[in-house]
Amino acid sequence: MCDILIFGGTTEGRQLAEFCAGHGINACISVATEYGAELLPQSEYVHINIGREDASGIAGMIEKLGVSAVIDATHPYAKEVTKNITAACTEKNVTLYRIKRADDAICESAIYFDDVTAAAEYLDTVNGNALITTGSKELAAFTAVHDYAKRFTARVLDLPKVIAECRALGFPNEKIIAEKGPFTLEQNIEHIKRSSAEFLVTKDSGNAGGFAEKVNAAQVCGAGLIIIKRPDENGISLEEAENILLGRCRSE
Repeated sequence: MCDILIFGGTTEGRQLAEFCAGHGINACISVATEYGAELLPQSEYVHINIGREDASGIAGMIEKLGVSAVIDATHPYAKEVTKNITAACTEKNVTLYRIKRADDAICESAIYFDDVTAAAEYLDTVNGNALITTGSKELAAFTAVHDYAKRFTARVLDLPKVIAECRALGFPNEKIIAEKGPFTLEQNIEHIKRSSAEFLVTKDSGNAGGFAEKVNAAQVCGAGLIIIKRPDENGISLEEAENILLGRCRSE
């Protein structure tokens, strides 16, 4: 039996898994992909589940594991996943903690948009190349922009399925940068230059998501920053989550 179920696939999820392994806390860490699982520690205390679940599937996991608490450490922009986790926890009457990344300072030189569709609409009104780093799932929105296959370079995970999806959307091989992050300042600069990008499109994923390195790289290269705003949400910090894990472990 696990003490807690953690939904990860992020830096915070990996850090919580390492924390559980180091403190002897039995935890089930659920990630969507094999790549996410590869980043987790190998430990007798950390049990890994791979796959995407809907609300019903998550409720089944909670019941099967017998946990009384869940930590949602998924990506800040994974709204559908968080919605399913919340619904499952409500159904099973278990405590849910949501990790909230620290807010970063506003970049005064950046242009902010509520979603990728609005960002794409803006790019359709201007000329110039762009490096798109918002992920493969929302790449389709940018195909509505004029000359997108010539102007845009998509940076995505180095996974065959993801690369195939980019090609299916009309991105030629030379317009796909398939690598695993997080990326350093130097790597971001190299990608911007390789793309001849006048714009860098990114989500406000926080320091844990390599946001600062992208901002700094854009500034070094003189590229305009287009930032997708982070969804508003309440939550706890990583440190608070670790204290909760220790407290629950000691009380059981």
